[in-house]
Amino acid sequence: MRLTLLVPELIWPEPADQLTLGQLHAPGLAWLLAHATGERRPRRPFEAALAGQFGLANPTYGALRLLGEDVSEAAVDGHWLCADPVHLRFHQERIILADAGAFEVEDDEARAIVSALNAEFADIGEFRMATARRWYLRLKNAVDHVAEPISAVAGRRVDSTISDKNATLTRWLNEVQMFLHGHPINESRQAAGKPVINSLWLWGGGALQRPGPGHFTAAWCDIPLATGLARAAGTPVHPAPAGLAKLLALASRKTNQLVVLDALLPPVLYEDSEGWRAALLALEANWFAPLRGALGHRIHTLTIVAPTIYGELTWTLRGSDRWKFWRQSRPLAALAAQLAEGKS
Repeated sequence: MRLTLLVPELIWPEPADQLTLGQLHAPGLAWLLAHATGERRPRRPFEAALAGQFGLANPTYGALRLLGEDVSEAAVDGHWLCADPVHLRFHQERIILADAGAFEVEDDEARAIVSALNAEFADIGEFRMATARRWYLRLKNAVDHVAEPISAVAGRRVDSTISDKNATLTRWLNEVQMFLHGHPINESRQAAGKPVINSLWLWGGGALQRPGPGHFTAAWCDIPLATGLARAAGTPVHPAPAGLAKLLALASRKTNQLVVLDALLPPVLYEDSEGWRAALLALEANWFAPLRGALGHRIHTLTIVAPTIYGELTWTLRGSDRWKFWRQSRPLAALAAQLAEGKS
């Protein structure tokens, strides 16, 4: 079996943070990385790295993610964008974006706001709510709108990321922000001391794309964008298994499998170092340690792809690599320090 693991934020983004990286015991992962052939490419968001696994360089994330929301392909007709609810705040004369993963939004609150947006801006297009955190917009008239994926801006400064502040959607978004400011849901949230939904992050616009066939025999994931990419490519898609043992029990031997393991991404986005450590140790127990024993037996080739702040890191192992006894494992803290210094 050929196995590709896509693991965003595999290396903690603060190399000097000894509270997080110090005394972190992950011998399975350390062994795999030590025996692998590594490559570092320029940094790109997790969503772009995911789409790249299906051969898409300029993906239309909105339509692809919507396809992964358990809707029919007919429902994805047209020009769609992700229109995710966000909270913008000023901090030291900068605008910082918090996506809805950083604060609680109730389903009924989201439905009320989406319904109000549809009533107020019907001339622009149709809003659709998949969950309280994931919204979409189908434009009546397609426009070019360049914006980073949500994982690239969550928790970060956004006032300098909009390339064309005079673009059609950028100007219209000012109207949306004024409308949201006076919405009763936001007035209630503000009175309760909760972050208000005062803007949308519009990104990933375009019509549905179809990746070329044959990239993977099957994909295993729990996120709509990955599900949508697999469906668009005609690749069978299944929920992510709990660990390697479950995957090996379900997947055929002579196949090419993709598994998306995104448990490390939210802790990095929301600066939760304890959550990141816990998630990494779970991956160690369920995936990395078992992979050491499976390499060269059930697993013929293993590829680990890790979009990180240090770049897009890729490690490739084949069965014969397990005999490279001279390769010595090292702590993740040492690897993070080396990457931070610009060394491969």
